[in-house]
Amino acid sequence: MKLPLQLLSVALLALAACKSSPPPAPLESVKPGINKDFLDPALDPQKFVERFETESREVFTERAAIAALVGLKPNQRVADIGAGTGLFTLPFAQAVGERGRVYAVDIAPAFVERIEALAAEHGLRNIEGVVCAQDDARLPKGSIDVAFVCDTYHHFEYPAPTLASIHRALRKRGELVVIDFHRIEGVSREWCMSHVRAGQDVFVAEITAAGFEQVAQEQLPGLKENYIVRFRKR
Repeated sequence: MKLPLQLLSVALLALAACKSSPPPAPLESVKPGINKDFLDPALDPQKFVERFETESREVFTERAAIAALVGLKPNQRVADIGAGTGLFTLPFAQAVGERGRVYAVDIAPAFVERIEALAAEHGLRNIEGVVCAQDDARLPKGSIDVAFVCDTYHHFEYPAPTLASIHRALRKRGELVVIDFHRIEGVSREWCMSHVRAGQDVFVAEITAAGFEQVAQEQLPGLKENYIVRFRKR
């Protein structure tokens, strides 16, 4: 079958345009190497249990109060983004009940495998592990009511596309709860100043620019180094 000359010309022009289009620009990292340890294929989850689940870590000592503050309800779907050792994943699974769902999202396959093993050990069938990308939470569109990001936002090496993927995954009026470290000159300890790339005002600005509105600055007396901000999908 022969195409009319006019249609053939249009097709050739379109093909030429495709060939001449430059490849998409590579994503620009806001802090190269921030996730090096978590991308190590030899990562040992137990070493991070000893590091993360210790009384010297605020979010560990305040874990029950934090889980209660998030306010999950039965049958809801929540993504624990940067789930790590599963500190909050299991309590969330109990909060949403058998008909709810918890996505344990992390870039480290070993962490996800550990959480899935813990879920099986505790008979929790409502936990689903998700190995995400550095720029994509890899959650289905409209699949969650709440996204929870604890001490992980500063590890978003590509915050704009990652936030866009969370925005897509949230249902209408879904919530994003972010806990992260204060970074205040002369107040925060040196580790925070060197490890955390920016302060709360910068992070809030990035999140609101991604289609969220801040609805609350939460307070927990036991948190001194960390702040909690709640957002809603616009």
